[in-house]
Amino acid sequence: MSSFYSRAQYLLSAPSLKQCPPDTGREVAFAGRSNAGKSSVINALTRQKALARTSKTPGRTQALNFFQLDAHHRLVDLPGYGYAKVPEAVKRHWQQAMANYLGRRQSLQGLILVMDIRHPLTPFDRQMLQWCAKANMRVHVLLNKADKLARGPAHNALHSVARTLAEMDIPATSVQLFSALKRAGVEELNAVLDNWLGVEAEGGQKKAPV
Repeated sequence: MSSFYSRAQYLLSAPSLKQCPPDTGREVAFAGRSNAGKSSVINALTRQKALARTSKTPGRTQALNFFQLDAHHRLVDLPGYGYAKVPEAVKRHWQQAMANYLGRRQSLQGLILVMDIRHPLTPFDRQMLQWCAKANMRVHVLLNKADKLARGPAHNALHSVARTLAEMDIPATSVQLFSALKRAGVEELNAVLDNWLGVEAEGGQKKAPV
């Protein structure tokens, strides 16, 4: 079965909010610490090996990268945070660009927050979660690289993160295990995105609302 998300095509890279595409339709953004495997997650979702740039040097994503699914739906790859070895002035520019995008973008339906399951809920992750809570924005956490842990420890990590999210009082947040390498958890992620983007399945194919 072909995936709706395999239609994704690179649209443009925007260094700031004013360079973004028109603020219409619906889009979902992906964020995460620079070494959490965010680009690999997007490539696994879209079944494309090089749609989002991956690198052994974390922090290569330095703009808001838009991928178009159809005329009304987009995915957005946000700059990685917290690790990239770049000048402080560049980091501040990234942070401002992301803050403007997340705070003002009307078409944004939710945030997929990618974490390394071995190092979840870093201070940067917590800051992002708290900001989204204040903005009343939906967040779905992907505990990526689940293949690096055995089944028991992976589920322990899942339950631990879920408890912490509940303690942080962030009600619009869900969490799942994911492995970009094994493409494990893609169907669960698909279901979240379908809901947020308002995409329905009809006859085995994804159909956008008219």
